[in-house]
Amino acid sequence: MQTSMKSSRIYYGWVVVLIAFVTLLVSAGIRSMPSILMLPFEKEFGWNRGSISGVISTGIFLYGLMGPFSAALLERFGIRRMMVTSLAVLAISLSITPLMSSLWQFEILWGVVSGLATGMMANVLGVTITNHWFVEKRGLVIGMLTASAATGQLLFLPLLAQITVEAGWRTSVYSAVGILVLLIVIVAIWMRNDPYDVGVAPYGTKELVKPNKFKGNLFLTPLLALRSASRNKTFWLLAGTFFFCGFSTNGLIGTHLIPACGDYGIPEVMAAGLLALMGLFDLFGTTLSGWLSDRFDSRWLLFWYYGLRGLSLLFLPFALDSSPMMLLMFAVFYGLDWIATVPPTVKLATKEFGKEKSGMIFGWIVVAHQVGASTAAYGAGLLRELMGTYTVPFIAAGFVCLFAALMAIRISRNSGVGVQPIQQS
Repeated sequence: MQTSMKSSRIYYGWVVVLIAFVTLLVSAGIRSMPSILMLPFEKEFGWNRGSISGVISTGIFLYGLMGPFSAALLERFGIRRMMVTSLAVLAISLSITPLMSSLWQFEILWGVVSGLATGMMANVLGVTITNHWFVEKRGLVIGMLTASAATGQLLFLPLLAQITVEAGWRTSVYSAVGILVLLIVIVAIWMRNDPYDVGVAPYGTKELVKPNKFKGNLFLTPLLALRSASRNKTFWLLAGTFFFCGFSTNGLIGTHLIPACGDYGIPEVMAAGLLALMGLFDLFGTTLSGWLSDRFDSRWLLFWYYGLRGLSLLFLPFALDSSPMMLLMFAVFYGLDWIATVPPTVKLATKEFGKEKSGMIFGWIVVAHQVGASTAAYGAGLLRELMGTYTVPFIAAGFVCLFAALMAIRISRNSGVGVQPIQQS
């Protein structure tokens, strides 16, 4: 097996990237399912939108909090083993979901279990795979793996929304379980942890290097990485901009666009189609962003990404109250920028903190992203309950993105001096 992989004309790292792409795609699609379940849950269980948003908020927060610890787990136990474990836990959680009858059960299954399981298959997984397998084209690979989250919405949300409308939300959940089982088999058979496992060098080099074994405490090492990074101005600027990134993407639009469209009489399937269209354009936009981050100053890329996203969010309330063409314009414009911020953020973090620590430290930056997303997911639902409209959350998100654009250019041009080594205790 090892010989055939080594002699293959296709570098096996691209097979690993493809498997990771599909895994992240499926994980993102499942993670976004509550947005199409919100209205059915309101009707069947009588739960209000604020309570459902609170559960989604918990899941988003734990999804992010898992990041730095998943980096340590991936290094200690291997990428393949952790991916199989996470997919299995997620499949079990979804299998139990149709049996629930109380809000607290939804909180445990989707707020806690699903949040932690999908957190293992987030951006940190893409960063870890890229650092292991690639020396060249890292920006492009990060862009591709980041774009898979948007592609997950592209493929799954309209399909699952259609199944929900025609056959009920339980059928859509079981459909997702079937996809997860198939994916577990694929990962178990073909995924590999490191180029050394198949007898090849990282892409862009010719030196076969045995990977270093993870040393340190699984819980303590990420905390020490945080303590070390917290003394660095660049860390706080990256974490701050990523807070606003999460606030304005999966926390707000990913969670509340479909219900917001429902307030204007737009059917769920059509609203899910808008998210899917955003996913289609983000697949292009984020992959292009990875290519650009290999060639241009990432600080100014972030400036333009956040600035343009802010303008699109300020336009959204007008689009919702106007015509389908205006909503289509928003979906295209906003979609190109959905998560294009990730490749330049990873590039700046890797440059500043080094390849060895970048996974865990980027994991903490993702925590800030998910805290922002969690804040928006709950806050927007609460404001909708109090005011009967999503206009204020959308406008607020637009202005915080403009502020994030200014924060991005405050990152030092000489970023890359690094932080002090992590000391084990």
